[in-house]
Amino acid sequence: MEAIVLAGGFGTRLKNVVNDVPKPMAPVNGKPFLTYILDFLQKNGTKKVILCTGYLSEKIEFFYGDSYKNIILEYSVEKEPLGTGGAIKKALEYISEENVLILNGDTFFDVNLDKMILDHISKKAGFTLALKPMKKFDRYGTVQISQDGRVTGFEEKKYQPAGYINGGVYFIKKNIFENSCMPEKFSLENDFMCKTLNRTHFNGFISDSYFIDIGIPEDYYKAQKDFKSLWN
Repeated sequence: MEAIVLAGGFGTRLKNVVNDVPKPMAPVNGKPFLTYILDFLQKNGTKKVILCTGYLSEKIEFFYGDSYKNIILEYSVEKEPLGTGGAIKKALEYISEENVLILNGDTFFDVNLDKMILDHISKKAGFTLALKPMKKFDRYGTVQISQDGRVTGFEEKKYQPAGYINGGVYFIKKNIFENSCMPEKFSLENDFMCKTLNRTHFNGFISDSYFIDIGIPEDYYKAQKDFKSLWN
């Protein structure tokens, strides 16, 4: 399995907590958050990871070099911000397999990847999203799905008593952007997912496993506590 990790975030909302490294390098119990993601990928048999870097990219490359454990690391460096979609599109040049795993570098979602890729392939989806069920939330937008798991809509952030959120883990076909006329810079969520919903097969894979997004200080501090038990 090959994977792309979006690791170019500025971490604007974490500036008061971590301001000298890219957001995925924010330390959690003495290790960069990105290390936990790479450990998760290594445990799941990933052999090659493309790190999409931008802001302070040299700090990531200096720390990890060209490999991590038995994973080959390659770098797709943005000279200027390309957006989440543009970063993935650029990184796909390094991918050789038909389907590729995509992860956000500032979230951890303990999805069963074996089940997720089987679901993605069996449903002949172009794009499969891992969805986390949540209750009483307003920080995330929601994803609507049909009974057979097909994504039917996206809703903006607002208070929801319950719903599914986009967990930031995807399986996509390598050629997913070929006929979409996407520019060099674009948002995966707003410019591709929302605007091509009617002509792309988006599949939702529901997982109620552990999820955290360290994008705000409150959850960054929560990760410090949670990860002590998760990795002991």
